[in-house]
Amino acid sequence: MYRYFMHMAYDGTAYRGWQTQPGGKTVQQAVEHALSALIGEDISVTGAGRTDTGVHASFFVAHFDTGIALEDQMEHLVFRLNRFLPEDIVVYRLHQVPGDMHARFSATSRTYHYHISTVKPLYTRNYTHYVYGPLNVEEIARCCEIIMETTDFTSFSKLHTDVKNNHCRIMEAAWKKVDNGYLFEIRADRFLRNMVRSIVGTLLDVGQGKIDREDFRQIVNAKDRSAAGMSAPAKGLFLVDVTYRTQQD
Repeated sequence: MYRYFMHMAYDGTAYRGWQTQPGGKTVQQAVEHALSALIGEDISVTGAGRTDTGVHASFFVAHFDTGIALEDQMEHLVFRLNRFLPEDIVVYRLHQVPGDMHARFSATSRTYHYHISTVKPLYTRNYTHYVYGPLNVEEIARCCEIIMETTDFTSFSKLHTDVKNNHCRIMEAAWKKVDNGYLFEIRADRFLRNMVRSIVGTLLDVGQGKIDREDFRQIVNAKDRSAAGMSAPAKGLFLVDVTYRTQQD
């Protein structure tokens, strides 16, 4: 069997997330259908993570196995995939990897961006969350320091998931002022379901003066999802990078 990594991106607006599930259209479903049709085998695809309903990926990695050597036809297969796939999914590149490389388990970090607009968006309305009024960026920055010190993110995790623990190693957490809004960037070895959106929603409560830094610390220490703020809308969230123990060129 041959294993291939696929570098791709997608607009998550019309999908119930990455992972195949009953009763809803998913990105994984569309990709597997396209690969199976073009390669002529039943292809199963494994993604680098499970983005939730409505979440986007400007950079995503998936792998699949096939008994067919694709080395001499990968560029043409990418072209055919992009013609076959819907307009909101794009494949950039395919390349062969060792059989022990895994899109999910070999990843060493993932980076998410959350986009917030302080001006009512028009053309980007499906990709940013509109927030009226100024935010206390200094207080949010202090809360980002707390995030960097935190390892247990139970307070920001979707309830009743199948994960064994809620521990994540945060490598970066920063709230930045950008043109007409803000950008939250967070990088970690793993993320829990709904984690980034619930963090952003709680940081917005901080920025709007509803809670302060000490309240935020108490929320973290409570290890209780009901203590945190509401999740920010999915449309502002993008997976933007995935790195691996052996970075593929």
